[in-house]
Amino acid sequence: MTDVIIIGGGIVGLATALKIKQQRPSLSVVVLEKENRVAAHQTGHNSGVIHSGLYYKPGSLKATNCIRGYDMLVQFCEEEGVPFDLCGKIVVATKQEELPQLETLYQRGLQNGLTKIAKVSVAEMREIEPHVSGVAGIRVPYTGIVDYTAVCEKYAEKLRALGGEIHLNERVEQLTPGNTLTVVVTSKTTYEAKLVVNCAGLYSDKVAQMTQREPIGLQIVPFRGEYFKLKPHRQHLVKHLIYPVPDPNFPFLGVHYTRMIGGGVEAGPNAVLAFRREGYHKTDINARELFETLSWPGFQKVAAKYWQTGLGEMYRSFSKSAFTKALQELIPEIQEDDLEDGGSGVRAQACDRTGGLLDDFSIIETERAINVCNAPSPAATSSLSIGQTVSGKVLARF
Repeated sequence: MTDVIIIGGGIVGLATALKIKQQRPSLSVVVLEKENRVAAHQTGHNSGVIHSGLYYKPGSLKATNCIRGYDMLVQFCEEEGVPFDLCGKIVVATKQEELPQLETLYQRGLQNGLTKIAKVSVAEMREIEPHVSGVAGIRVPYTGIVDYTAVCEKYAEKLRALGGEIHLNERVEQLTPGNTLTVVVTSKTTYEAKLVVNCAGLYSDKVAQMTQREPIGLQIVPFRGEYFKLKPHRQHLVKHLIYPVPDPNFPFLGVHYTRMIGGGVEAGPNAVLAFRREGYHKTDINARELFETLSWPGFQKVAAKYWQTGLGEMYRSFSKSAFTKALQELIPEIQEDDLEDGGSGVRAQACDRTGGLLDDFSIIETERAINVCNAPSPAATSSLSIGQTVSGKVLARF
């Protein structure tokens, strides 16, 4: 009998397990991860940005967890010797019609307690980023960079030191909730758990549905983000992080430039529908998963409303020149030859039946399970705060 089984060895699952053991060492905690290492999917494929909380609606779970999680993450990295750099970023309006949205971001930042952000003129932007082009901007000194896989490995190390267990290469295949416990069947063995915590990321909806009979009312739609890297002789064009003003209709931030903690500069990502949930390449296709996505009523509504935007993202996916053109809006000097292939990640974006792309974190509770069903960016920044929130719900059951 195990007190708490956590499904998913990404950054949210490990942070939750760590927070439970730190607060209640006597509880037995087991993390089940289907891959042969932690941080194998969303966590290990993101851009490594420490987000400040600028974008998120004041009072939302995203805003409160990002701001609290930011401080917790920075303190953790300092104490545990995980390299990070609070290098700062600028958000750039490249045209006049983006100024109202830039102002909205600025006001949100102030409401979220980011008192050190500042509006910057064109001349001031050029002092920060000499090669950038735009009509106005916001300087955000809080933003940083880190290797989230290294963060996860440190979470795992501390969890094991407290007596927590991490079982790799164990895929959860079945959950059977009972009156007092849940039977968890994996690819290797069977467990009995008093409580299950679902942090399964790209498969969180599938796992959540195992915990209850009624439809959960949402489905994960996978969006792949593809990056290029600046060739070494062009990396001097980017001093910090450079972001565009995001489209308020979408939960994506637009193509941007990101310095990496291990060196180099990433440019991207776009946002295209992935043809399988763990589809990191254009050729990765899972017919069943793709059918599930295309037949989901919510996705059909999203596609009908935003098909033009979707086609534009898809075009950039196959056209390096189109991708370059998008990047040139921020740095006109960038040329197609300056770019080399980078990595890619897949975002687990929850979509409800009405076509709503969930913008906030979503936690669904049942008698025997706590399901973290939507934890997109800034979940990595917020991981310790989300872990604190979920562990509070866990401890209330004991």
